[in-house]
This record gives sequence, C-alpha cells and structure tokens, in this order.
Amino acid sequence: MTATATVSAQRPHDGVVVLHLHRPERLNAINEVMLDELTDTLADLTFDTSVRAIVLTGAGRGFCSGIDVRNFGTGIPEATAPAIDRLRFQEAMAALPQAIRDAPQPVIAAVNGPCVGAGLALCLAADIRICSTAASFGNAAILLGLSGAEMGMSYFLPRIVGTSVAADWMLTGRTVSPEEADRRGLVSEVTAPEELTDRAIEIASAIAELTPLGVQMTKRALQVNTDAAGLGPALELENRNQVLSHATEEAAARRRTWSS
Repeated sequence: MTATATVSAQRPHDGVVVLHLHRPERLNAINEVMLDELTDTLADLTFDTSVRAIVLTGAGRGFCSGIDVRNFGTGIPEATAPAIDRLRFQEAMAALPQAIRDAPQPVIAAVNGPCVGAGLALCLAADIRICSTAASFGNAAILLGLSGAEMGMSYFLPRIVGTSVAADWMLTGRTVSPEEADRRGLVSEVTAPEELTDRAIEIASAIAELTPLGVQMTKRALQVNTDAAGLGPALELENRNQVLSHATEEAAARRRTWSS
C-alpha cells in the first residue's frame, strides 16, 4: 500500500488499484491537499501500464462529502477575488472528473456513504458505479446558492438517468437514496456495506484479466458513441476498434483458447 496525506492506494489483485479518499473525519471532503494529491495520483495511474482497472472509494463511513467549505485551505478564493482567480479554482476542481474520464483504465466508483457535490461529480465520471445500502447521493451546490451544474454534472447526469430525473436532483439538491439511485440507473448494483469493496474489487479483477487494448477501446467507444451523431459514426468507430484489436497477439491467444 502507498499513501499520501489524503489518498491511499492498494493493489489487492494483479492489475487492480483501489484508491481510498482518506479524510474520514470530514467524510472525505476535498481540501486543498486532497485536490493536489488526487490530481497527481490520477495522473500517475494514467501512465502506469501495470494498472488495468481502478476502484475509487472512501475511507470510513463516507465516499466524499464534496468540497470542504469549512477548512479547504488557503487556495480557495473569496467571493471578492478577481473572476479569473475564481475561474482557475473552478477549473482545477473540474479537472478531477475529467481525469477520471480520461484515464485509459476503467474506473469503478464504490460508493460507501454520503456522495455529495464534488463527490457526486467524481462518481458520475466513473465508468461503473456501485453502492452500498449506506450510500446517499446529492448535488448540493444549489443549496449553497450556487449553480447545481458544476464539475461535469450537467453533462454526465442527464446521460445516465435522463434529463427529467437529472433536473429534479440538480434543481432541488435533495438527497437520493441508494434504492432510488438503483431504480434510476445511477448505479448498476447495491450491496451490503461489508460486501461493497470486495464486490468492486471482484469487478475490477475480472476487467484486469482481459486484454488492455480491448478494454480501453471499449471504454473510449462508450464515451464517444454516447454523443455520436448517429448509428453510422458509431459503427465507424466500432469497426476501426475491432480491426485494430483483432491484430494483436493477446487477442489471437484468446481466440486460440476459445477454439481449443
């Protein structure tokens, strides 16, 4: 296991890294240190070819309760700061979900508790989302007098749960239960709290056993074709990916195994 002040990384299975946001006393709220350390950790993992799948979860009883508005650190600008400084801060926060989306490895969000604001943004950017019965979800920014559309949420959420449901959640800032999250398709499954991490590792381990190129091309095709202009462009990308992956030795070895 490796750890910084706010992020720990474990390798429970070959090719799998489990990232724990580690400020349990603050329900893993993002402060200035976590912003920097999580940004750096995700950047490092992007270029680590030994990592084939990533699990993101929280230490203690929370996933991530959003930005730490009480004790973020010196880097958060005041409302009276120049607009350019406040924009740069918002861009730094928004870079976190962007980094999760851009990672070549699939990212599994294992939501173990409150998942609010910036925490919800991290969750939405993941490729697979599962949660425990102790989880809860909330947009929350609108409750602070801010726009509920931040950190990619107005992009991700309507594509995941539909525009009307996304509008309900984002305009009210209400708390969403794990049952509703499951019913609306935000998560693919709900587990008992004590089973969540093991289940996330099980999913990640299954992915890690597959060919990296095939997995990474599948992740990218899902992302690109969610916004495809039509079936034709989607098929063009899929056809290209199949031609490229077909020619690899790893794919040939798997075909031999299946045909024997």
